[in-house]
Amino acid sequence: MRNFILRRLFLGLFITFFGAMVVYTVIRSLPTSYVETVARQRATNPLSTKTYQEWLDQLNQIYGLDKGIIPGFFGWVGNAVQGDFGDSWHFGIPVTQKFNEVVWYSFIINIITLLVEIFIAIPLGILAATKQYSRTDYAITIFALMGISLPTFFLATILKYVFSIKLGWFDLYGLTGRFHSTMTSWQQVWDMAYHMVLPIVTLTMLSIGGLMRYTRTNMLEVLNSDYIRTARAKGLPEKAVVNKHAFRNTLIPLVSYMSYLLPSMFGGALITETLFQIPGIGFISFQAITRGDIPFAMFYTTFLILLTQVSLLIADI
Repeated sequence: MRNFILRRLFLGLFITFFGAMVVYTVIRSLPTSYVETVARQRATNPLSTKTYQEWLDQLNQIYGLDKGIIPGFFGWVGNAVQGDFGDSWHFGIPVTQKFNEVVWYSFIINIITLLVEIFIAIPLGILAATKQYSRTDYAITIFALMGISLPTFFLATILKYVFSIKLGWFDLYGLTGRFHSTMTSWQQVWDMAYHMVLPIVTLTMLSIGGLMRYTRTNMLEVLNSDYIRTARAKGLPEKAVVNKHAFRNTLIPLVSYMSYLLPSMFGGALITETLFQIPGIGFISFQAITRGDIPFAMFYTTFLILLTQVSLLIADI
């Protein structure tokens, strides 16, 4: 076990290193950047005495963009291994500080989504497998395929139109209401929970279909096994056959599949949080990436790569 963990840790670090290198190369190769925008703004200032090119050269030197991609990347890695990810160009504060301020919103939303997804998708997947080709199976399959097929922006727009505009049950945007600052501590907690309902419903509906279909497929494979037929031949109740014998073996591939869910949710939360303007890591990263904020973009993408590797390692163990 120790050798396995050490081997997987080494492989995870190897993948993280080259994944970060690919991301850094892509970001540095974009046709526009933060420094070009700032240099253009400063050059057009009537009080400026420098040209656009002079401002660009100065800013490139300040941010280390005058170096090549490989030297620049290794400079970033050297600082990152010491815990220094630099200051965010867009927000003007250390990247880790901004990350700590916003990540808990995303963490709460994604953990609740994951729990709801597990408690809904797995029982429905088992039910569909035990009632194969019945109306129940077809209804669950259609529901799952709808969740898999619907784009995030379309589903979020429909939910906001129905529950925010037509029914008026929820606010369209934001994490807090207009009177949040005047509320007590418990009221503020409930106010934020109230504003998280639609984002959680959106993420759950989009992710539930894949887990449901995966559970159904693996449960069908297990139910057709010889030892299941033997258990039934012994006269065991169908509930014991399904819940005790079949489901236990279905969990093995399910654990591997679920190890991808949390990293994919943090990546997918970028769209959902942006649509609902929830100030989590996804929405903040979207703002930073669209403005060419290399330090924050590098930290966010490296965080997703590391989260994926840790999730896979835990699932394998």
